[in-house]
Amino acid sequence: MIFVVRDGRYRPLQPLILQNLHPTEHTSYNMTSKITINGNLQETYSDIYTPEALAALSALADFNKEIKEAMQARIKRRAEREQQKKRITFLDPGSYIPRTNIKVQDARDGKFEGAVIPADLQRQWIQGTGPAAKPNAPIESSIRNVAYALLSGADGWMFDAEDALGQVQTMSLDNQRNLKLAISKDPVFLKAAEVVAAEMNRWAMSFFGQSIVTDWRQQLDFTTKLFRARGLHLDDRHMIDADGVAMAASIVDMSLYVVNNYQELQKAGSSIVLYLPKIQTAGEAALWNDMITALENHLNLPVGTIKVYLLVEQLEATHQLMEIRASLGKHFVGYNTGRWDYINSVADAMAWDNSFINPDIEAITMTYGYMRNYENRVRCAVNTPDLNGNFALWQGGMEPNIPVGSEEGVTASMKKAVAGAEREQREGASGKWVAHWKMVNIVRPVWEKAGQPNQLGREFPRLTYTQQDADGLILIEAAPTTIRGARNLLSVAIQYGNAFGQGMQAAALKPADFFGNDDILYLMEDMATGEIRLSILWEWVHKGAKLTDDDPQTGVKAGDAFTMKLFEELLQQEYDKLLKASNKDVFDTSKTTTLPIAREIAVAYINSEVKLPWFIDLLNINLNNTNLEVAKERIRIYVETFKKDGTRITGNLDFKA
Repeated sequence: MIFVVRDGRYRPLQPLILQNLHPTEHTSYNMTSKITINGNLQETYSDIYTPEALAALSALADFNKEIKEAMQARIKRRAEREQQKKRITFLDPGSYIPRTNIKVQDARDGKFEGAVIPADLQRQWIQGTGPAAKPNAPIESSIRNVAYALLSGADGWMFDAEDALGQVQTMSLDNQRNLKLAISKDPVFLKAAEVVAAEMNRWAMSFFGQSIVTDWRQQLDFTTKLFRARGLHLDDRHMIDADGVAMAASIVDMSLYVVNNYQELQKAGSSIVLYLPKIQTAGEAALWNDMITALENHLNLPVGTIKVYLLVEQLEATHQLMEIRASLGKHFVGYNTGRWDYINSVADAMAWDNSFINPDIEAITMTYGYMRNYENRVRCAVNTPDLNGNFALWQGGMEPNIPVGSEEGVTASMKKAVAGAEREQREGASGKWVAHWKMVNIVRPVWEKAGQPNQLGREFPRLTYTQQDADGLILIEAAPTTIRGARNLLSVAIQYGNAFGQGMQAAALKPADFFGNDDILYLMEDMATGEIRLSILWEWVHKGAKLTDDDPQTGVKAGDAFTMKLFEELLQQEYDKLLKASNKDVFDTSKTTTLPIAREIAVAYINSEVKLPWFIDLLNINLNNTNLEVAKERIRIYVETFKKDGTRITGNLDFKA
């Protein structure tokens, strides 16, 4: 549902209202079959909203209702688990996967037809991640993001439309535009790439003692282009369907990217590859599969032309890995183990259980308790063959480090980054993610040394579905729970909310106590980092987490509970540090605009007795808003609406009369 402010209150915006408004009273709307585009965007982005793209969006528009129903089902399952104090369980092996004719047991046994891995995905040692656009930047500057990516030496680059892409103003469309210009090698992109190549080499000479780009034009063809669409839980900010309901961002992102680029990609011999995020169930995967197939049919492409990686970011998904593979069939090429969002999903699924409390976030590495078991299930799932003996890829998780800081700090952090990559390679990953182009040539040698294009078919045990397996997926192990950890969680969460409001959903951050300390490196963080930090703090407050260390500054002792009073004390202290920070760490202009709103959102999230499903919802409803009083009202409406009947407000509140 989309809401607008009228008579000081938020009211539903219905199609009939749009039709009856006088033209001078609202932004002009452009009707294209089953969709409505806000304002004059159809004209200003006519290179993106092409007739072909709009036709595809209209063809897929009917899926919008099905996506909304799937999201309602998510919230219903979540509420039932909380009410019944029930854990997530494995599916009945005799049942059918929703939307398919595949039995659960057949999926587990590999009795389905999967995909043959295309040539340009056979070797993906390092995949970089990041958006193709910058906030509030002219195209000549914004498109440099794509140049850095494609000149980095990464085997693939996941251009992000989701967690790392700011959504202020028209950034989602700028992201699409930059990708289209880059993939078609438009002169504006080539001009930027030549300049960027020289800049990258200057940095490489100082860091490695040698250049990393020899022939920049040739280098542009090295990296496979990958695209992450927004998840099913997110709505597009610029489009509604014929019923006046915000269009699911998944439909918009996928349609615009594929329609605008598939011919150029195929001409270059490249695969059309999507990353699918935040999928919770095999039924949701089957819904994605139906949408992708519908788009292929619309474009007269053979089924299976579009390939997909799936980010395993949800606890429920780890209970259904083979079922998800089977549901995506010929489209599926691999899984990625995304650490941050997965931690958040486990915390969310176990919000009702007072015995489940995460420790300091620094302790939750990929070898920790439930994370270790999660990773093991993923690697076993990809190396279970399908009917034709095809295996799938496992792409390891994110390396967030950036090699900028003191010599000592960079050296120590890079050693950790390489060690992490070596561990994943030993465990069976065919590659890894990095969050910054400077990390590509630091981490990639781990796989170069191993020499194998991938680890497809490496032998691992078949998955089992026992109570012990289920218990392992929520296994908490003893680890520090400290005031230092709480400060880190709180400081970065507020900073991230502030960055989001400024249009930077990917931001280099570190706790305020380390500002000015070059031995502690900034980490490249995206939306997932905000989600999990507030999620852990919510656990600590509402479940009374027991602290493991004394803290002289606050006077707490080991064994004391983490209380709301303690949270409020730390909040005031950490917020004051952000207000006093230099412009380098916290934009001065944000301190009276988006930073107070970020604080208000954090407080509302932690204060809520009912754990809110997504931190990003509260951020999204305040995009392009810098008025704290307006933000407070929007937050209040969201929280009350969700508590009342589980309804999330996900539309653009400024798509307005």
